[in-house]
Amino acid sequence: MNENKQTNKFQIKDLPSLIVKTSKAWFNDDPFRLGAIIAYYAVISLPGLLVIIINSVGAIWGYEIVQGQLTNEFSTALGSDAAKAIETIIAETQQAEKGILSTIFGIGTIIFGATGVFYQLKLSLNDIWKIEPDPDAKIWKVVLDRILSFAFLLVIGFLLLVSFIITAAINALNDYIDNVLPDILVYVTYALDFALSIGIISVLFALMFKYLPDAKIKWKTVWIGAIITSLLFALGKSLLGLYFGQVDPGSTYGAAGIVVLVLLWVSYSSMILFFGAEFTYVYSERYKSGIEPTEIAEAK
Repeated sequence: MNENKQTNKFQIKDLPSLIVKTSKAWFNDDPFRLGAIIAYYAVISLPGLLVIIINSVGAIWGYEIVQGQLTNEFSTALGSDAAKAIETIIAETQQAEKGILSTIFGIGTIIFGATGVFYQLKLSLNDIWKIEPDPDAKIWKVVLDRILSFAFLLVIGFLLLVSFIITAAINALNDYIDNVLPDILVYVTYALDFALSIGIISVLFALMFKYLPDAKIKWKTVWIGAIITSLLFALGKSLLGLYFGQVDPGSTYGAAGIVVLVLLWVSYSSMILFFGAEFTYVYSERYKSGIEPTEIAEAK
């Protein structure tokens, strides 16, 4: 009887038991291994990811502005030295002049490499949600997955563009507030920046949970999982930034330090994402909202 009551509607008092069950499921699914896999592919995908995002968003917002914004984000997350190294990678990737044939192969390589991290994310989410591809699905399924992964790259580019536009509007509002009510400017800026970050990241995670895995999931469950994940991600981002700023774990690796920092950051961030995915799965099981495989997949 109590179980039936639990399956009807989420209540705040259910949150501790959901967190405990999520933690157990998360640990059992070996998030350290999954995070290491994503980190490895992220390092390989990094040049392609950056080139595609800068070119897609920069065509509208301006290449130098977008590159500067991304450099600031990397500086906040990984430190100024890592940001400069990544800026060099971007410059060297884009400035080389090539022939038509080599350009075509180069574009193909960039797209294939950039989509690799999302393809691995898809596989990891399938594992967490107890789903596996239909064994009868052939090469077209892999091609379809790569196309979907590329679509997510464009989505990220669009969300970055929206983020830049909103940030510009917030800066304009800050200038006005500074003239009228300068004492509360710090608090307003912090609140708006936090709300912007949570909103953008929540949309990204919602789209990821809804469309990336081979699963059917209701939007209600998607949004709950996405918001929980975005809050955890924002907290984790702050803690990781503090950790990297204080400890600088890449400093002992010399020239390879940038690679180590990216590996660590992506690995830790992926584990936070996987915790959110586990919470989404546990939530769907508790309240019978259900996560089912699509027509081209099956339950484990």
